[in-house]
Amino acid sequence: MILNKQNSNYSPHKWFQRLTAVFLVSSILPQSTVALAQVQEGKSSEITNQASYSYTMPVGRGNYTFEGTTRKVSVKPVRLIDPFGQVLGCNGKPLSDYTGFSMGLYEPNPSDPTGTELGKLVSLTSTELPDILNNKIARGIEPNDSNINPFPLTNADKGTYSFLLDPNKGQTDPGRIYILVINPPQNSSYEQRRIKIQILESTGQINNSVIRYIATSLDGEPISSTGKTSVESTVVFVPNAETVGLDLFAFEFSTLMCEPNQIQIVKTGDRVVAEPGDTVIYRLTLKNTGDANLNGLVVSDTLPLGFKFVDDSIRGELKGKSVTIAAENSSRTVTFQTDAAIPPGDVLNIAYAAQLTPDAVRGSGINSAIVNGQRADNGFRVKDGPATYQLKIEPGIVSDCGTLIGRVFVDKNFDGEQQPGEPGVPNAVIFMEDGNRITTDPNGLFSVANVLPGNHTGVLDLSSVPGYTLAPNHYFSERNSKSRLVRLEPGGMARMNFAVTPTSQEQNNETDQTR
Repeated sequence: MILNKQNSNYSPHKWFQRLTAVFLVSSILPQSTVALAQVQEGKSSEITNQASYSYTMPVGRGNYTFEGTTRKVSVKPVRLIDPFGQVLGCNGKPLSDYTGFSMGLYEPNPSDPTGTELGKLVSLTSTELPDILNNKIARGIEPNDSNINPFPLTNADKGTYSFLLDPNKGQTDPGRIYILVINPPQNSSYEQRRIKIQILESTGQINNSVIRYIATSLDGEPISSTGKTSVESTVVFVPNAETVGLDLFAFEFSTLMCEPNQIQIVKTGDRVVAEPGDTVIYRLTLKNTGDANLNGLVVSDTLPLGFKFVDDSIRGELKGKSVTIAAENSSRTVTFQTDAAIPPGDVLNIAYAAQLTPDAVRGSGINSAIVNGQRADNGFRVKDGPATYQLKIEPGIVSDCGTLIGRVFVDKNFDGEQQPGEPGVPNAVIFMEDGNRITTDPNGLFSVANVLPGNHTGVLDLSSVPGYTLAPNHYFSERNSKSRLVRLEPGGMARMNFAVTPTSQEQNNETDQTR
């Protein structure tokens, strides 16, 4: 059979531009296929094919020649493209530079029950096959012509990628799971991204098949320009001219690479040391480090213990102009909100005042702030923090701390009070409820300053006073214990005394009571 191709729009280059029409004859390939056209989105063209034929056939004693022309066949382009994905920036547009970026398709680690850890790279079917019609080497679906894994991204292809799965290897069976990994270059501000892909359904139809899959972000970041972290899609795959008989399937979705820090918050104060009664001015600096306007800004600022937010002290400033800032004070957390949007590279300043109360001396002096917002172009959430600032708190002339005093003495008359002639016991040890260890002086006295108000307990360590035991109290039964409970008022003083007696005298006293 002789075929004479007449193609009004045919050129050798278009075959490689993914504008294909295929007429496969059984003498060339063992399997038959239908005519199909694939055009790249945004392109429009039409392919018209016509063939003339001539053949001789013996009939009786002679040979008869038959000639003719086939019916003209026109194939109009449809929106059927070789599926591919693309790595885009957070704004949904191609990155300025893809140098060093690569894509990898992995099996999940079989020993990981969550199915989120990486196993081995998926073994993909090579698509580098001979082109019979043109005597050249035809490659698979662009941009990953040879279907290699991993695949480096290039600026020429604007971050597009493709991985073809082979149904003959069971790679499109329902339930199969893959992990798509985007590796940024070293020392990049971008972080690695991982997307879990699960085949949900695979159905066969005449001359084509349908694959339904779901792609889910494993890092919680969006994988679509609409902000979704999970995308479900259906892809039809057909016999492709460039793969010459291989029925392969490719994922078709874009993955976004967002800068990890698109907003920055810094907190400062107008002083480093303060005392009760002082007023401190705090400043919050919010900088847009991304490439889109940021709005919906909310700052949560937690003040230290003893700091009181001063109403009507808020001031906002953006690009040299005043900005309205709303504040809501709940307990020690102040929430700031504004309708202003921060352009890329600009800074929003928020200033406010807080006054120190006497309780501030019991706090850490550290406050922290967190900012949340969203991109104006696609609504993606951004955040940063906590940003902290610490003040050193001095008690000044106002303090709510108190002082504990006491003594350990030899009680000769067992009334629990030290009388003239009742000496103190040196080097006796008292343990406080917070673990502090106190030792008496040569006169049996001890004191602890800067103690927080409230209830406090002290326990006498009898092993620190050998030869002595706890003296019985004939008047107050609650003092017949080696522990003392006292109530310390703010700025006040409380006493805890411990009465002891020589061990021999205690024994004699018990004998006298028996008689």
